[in-house]
Amino acid sequence: MLLLDVIRENPSVVKKKLAIKNFKNLEIIDEIIDLDKQRRSLQLQRDQQQKELNDLSKKIGHAYQSKNIDQAEKLKQISSSIKEQISQIEKQHDEVANLLHEKLLLLPNLPSDQVKPGQSAEDNEIVFEYGHPPHLPFDALPHWDLAKKFNLIDFELGAKITGSGFPVYTGIGALYQRALIHFFLNECIAAGYYEIQPPLLVNESSAFGTGQLPDKDKQMYFVPEDNLYLIPTAEVPVTNLYRDMIIGENELPIKMVAYSVCFRREAGSYGKDVRGLNRLHQFDKVEIVQITHPDKSYDALNEMVDHVKNILIKLNLPFRIVRLCGGDMSFASALTYDFEVYSAAQQKWLEVSSVSNFETFQAVRMKLKFKGSDGKTHYPHTLNGSSLALPRLLAALLENNQTNEGLIIPEPLRDIMQLNIIKS
Repeated sequence: MLLLDVIRENPSVVKKKLAIKNFKNLEIIDEIIDLDKQRRSLQLQRDQQQKELNDLSKKIGHAYQSKNIDQAEKLKQISSSIKEQISQIEKQHDEVANLLHEKLLLLPNLPSDQVKPGQSAEDNEIVFEYGHPPHLPFDALPHWDLAKKFNLIDFELGAKITGSGFPVYTGIGALYQRALIHFFLNECIAAGYYEIQPPLLVNESSAFGTGQLPDKDKQMYFVPEDNLYLIPTAEVPVTNLYRDMIIGENELPIKMVAYSVCFRREAGSYGKDVRGLNRLHQFDKVEIVQITHPDKSYDALNEMVDHVKNILIKLNLPFRIVRLCGGDMSFASALTYDFEVYSAAQQKWLEVSSVSNFETFQAVRMKLKFKGSDGKTHYPHTLNGSSLALPRLLAALLENNQTNEGLIIPEPLRDIMQLNIIKS
């Protein structure tokens, strides 16, 4: 959530930055400023009336002490009238404050100065490229056919027991998944991240804290009987570990990693781009989260980008990093880098990671602060990224490593899997 001070002090800058995210309802900024003025005016009136009430209470006490009962009774009548006025002012104040809060919730995070205008993914900027597409056999197969040929994934069985988008990994396919999770976690822990195993369901406050609610409520699975949401990413429970807390500046940065199953409804997804592992309702992911000092968050973002970059290099996958334009960014992000691996059989780029800096947006919503060396409390910056998401990564690994002899296992996974090649 945006800080009121930022809107109040720089409304024109806020409008300009929101326009970069293609946010259309810019007049809401003027409405927020007007509501904020009303709220503060009502608060001032309330404080003034309360001061007058406090002064009257002292006068009433003195009147009783002086045994001036008539004067005391008159003052009590005035006091009752002021109490009624205060009650009315407080009611007005609460109505205005609630409306102001509702308006603030409609505002996405402001983009960083590094974010360029744009409408969609076509306007994103490629900032790094690595490797070249492999030369595949003339009869190379897409991953869904490879999965069937080598008995790795059963999409039809998943559809039978649950529905489309819920694959069943079998045999070596399940081992491959487990090896990737093991490899990713070890890489993250070696980079200084503290491992967390979070719940897979969260309450409404947690979903609100990281910005999934109200923006992405239609994309999450919901359990109405318990008012709980299945997590779309481990970012939600892990970041919320520090909700409603004041931490010490010396505790920063906080670096956490978590493996979890993720659940996304992906409402409206259909067509060839969702075939196989390209878009699932349930998938595995290793997530990294940082809570940092505001002055160091962009250094942390670069560190996270380099971390994911090195993992993909170790897996010997051709990939590129794109910096998202304003129109392709999420509601809560200030700056996002997407990692895309090249799927040789499909001849397309597949997103496997998204690394973002949210600045204070999530911290404000979570009421997370740190106590600085100046003795004051401040909002930290929060960041997260996939390190990595498995489905599309596995799709690229299967397709890019197919040979006439079988599917080559990437070198970092061979000791874990006790296997160099998958043969049919």
